[in-house]
Amino acid sequence: MAKFSMAASNLCMAIVALVAVAAAAVVEAATAVEHTFVVSEMKMTHLCNETLVTVVNGQLPGPAIEVTEGDSVSVHVVNKSPHNITIHWHGLKQRLNCWADGVPMVTQCPIRPAHNMTYRLNVTGQEGTLWWHAHVSGLRASLHGAFIIRPRHAYPFPKPHKEIPIVIGEWWSLNLAQLAKNMEDGYYDDSSSATTINGKLGDLYNCSGVVEDGLVLDVEPGKTYMLRLLNAALYSEYYVKIAGHEFTVVGADANYVRPFTTDVLAIGPGETLDALVVASATPGKYYMVAVGGQAPKPDIQIPETRSRATVRYAIGAGNGDEAAPPVVPEMPDQHDFMVSFNFHGNLSSPNRTGSPPVPATADESLFVVLRMGSICRGGRLSCKRSGSKESIIVETMNNVSFQLPAAAAATPLLEELYYDNRGNGTTVGGGLDELYTLPDRPAKPFNYTDRALIPWGPNEAWLEPTEKATVARRFRHGTVVDIVFQNAAMMDTDNHPMHLHGHDMFVLAQGHDNYDAVRDVARYNVVDPPLKNTVLVPRLGWAAVRFVADNPGVWYMHCHYELHVSIGMAAVFVIEDGPTLESALPPPPLDFPKCNQ
Repeated sequence: MAKFSMAASNLCMAIVALVAVAAAAVVEAATAVEHTFVVSEMKMTHLCNETLVTVVNGQLPGPAIEVTEGDSVSVHVVNKSPHNITIHWHGLKQRLNCWADGVPMVTQCPIRPAHNMTYRLNVTGQEGTLWWHAHVSGLRASLHGAFIIRPRHAYPFPKPHKEIPIVIGEWWSLNLAQLAKNMEDGYYDDSSSATTINGKLGDLYNCSGVVEDGLVLDVEPGKTYMLRLLNAALYSEYYVKIAGHEFTVVGADANYVRPFTTDVLAIGPGETLDALVVASATPGKYYMVAVGGQAPKPDIQIPETRSRATVRYAIGAGNGDEAAPPVVPEMPDQHDFMVSFNFHGNLSSPNRTGSPPVPATADESLFVVLRMGSICRGGRLSCKRSGSKESIIVETMNNVSFQLPAAAAATPLLEELYYDNRGNGTTVGGGLDELYTLPDRPAKPFNYTDRALIPWGPNEAWLEPTEKATVARRFRHGTVVDIVFQNAAMMDTDNHPMHLHGHDMFVLAQGHDNYDAVRDVARYNVVDPPLKNTVLVPRLGWAAVRFVADNPGVWYMHCHYELHVSIGMAAVFVIEDGPTLESALPPPPLDFPKCNQ
């Protein structure tokens, strides 16, 4: 027995040693990735106009960050622009690292002109496509880029021949700083000059007869390509097709999904998708087209947004007539929101080992109505509404429009939370005292999908009055939260891509018309719902999500349409520290930026 015990002991020691060696190998394989982002203004010419544009490293889109799961990332931001800047790492969970989330006056003071800041990020436990962008009103239209996290071991599908980032964006001839001022003043008739794919306008646009450059993707017959798509546009959801080809969707928002095949992708602002494409068509040239969706009349209509790239089979692959024009796909109608509804309804979890379980029940439940309203100019209590210049149009969550607190000029909300929790106070204080609790449900229930409320006029006027406040909701660490987002017909019927910082959300269900708690809870998918950081709430419908509030900090929740967040469709979720040192927010970095210094 003693001899057996000794042998077993030796075997255990050997296994421990092997595990230690393996763990060390993994640690050694992790890399410290560094980037320098120089933010500056430069002149770019499109559509016969020269426009001053704010960019990173002289690029549009900006540089892609490419890492392997488990790496550490440092990004040195050097602000040579005249604007205050922050960078948000869209979809990175930032575990115990809320300081690096990059939301001005929520998590940090902005990086002022002629100042620098280093963001230190970790990418543990995430794989797939995310992105980075400025979290400054309007400027994310030109300050953005891909953030690609590859698996440390292998994909759960055959490795593609090549990976290609596809960034759908917009070209604005209008100065973006002026655009931001227009939006904040309730003026939203501006529209982009063109849609872009990887910064190129494409051959649908021309200037005095000279066609704009378009993206060209060269492919080889039989090879598989992974398209890493992200929607960096300010306004539009996009439908994407490649003539003669199908997509196999394998990921969304840096989470794997159960693969499914489709000929059309639907991607809202802020969303990302990973899709495989096999070059299986007859060799030749094929257009990849992105067309922006919009709500039909009586919603306000903007010019159709569309761009196209070319998928070109390699020369010598028997690609026929070189002079033949590319094949054009038949695109969905831009007003057909069922394309988006059905696409997002197809997303589900692949039930992989290690995937987080879906909590069986929720501790707290919110019913959040997303809609427009208005406030009187100059702080007046009464005024003319329904488009009058006496009032300003705002977006709301449960009839409250978000604004930063008065003390925000001195101290971001995250610092207020951190020092208040430790009983130290801050030099200025007051930020957390001004928080307005996001209500469980709207104070004025109504028929949320009544089409008669869409046009500005007498029918909706009684619902317009709203208020502005620093809207927040506080959660104990580990709270399981259910939110039903109800999209309401109030002066518009856009869908709403709701983005939660620092967390992924299980998308339990979506539906048309008004949510019915008795009927619709029975439809919840608690077996294999998709995990998303940006959830598209359907036009004239609803979406139900569940998440675990287990990442301490102050996290922004907002619509990713730039107009909507700029005029108030936002709130902050204040998540308390957990009971242990490993579940509590650490102190701010020593080089954290200060306001007005």
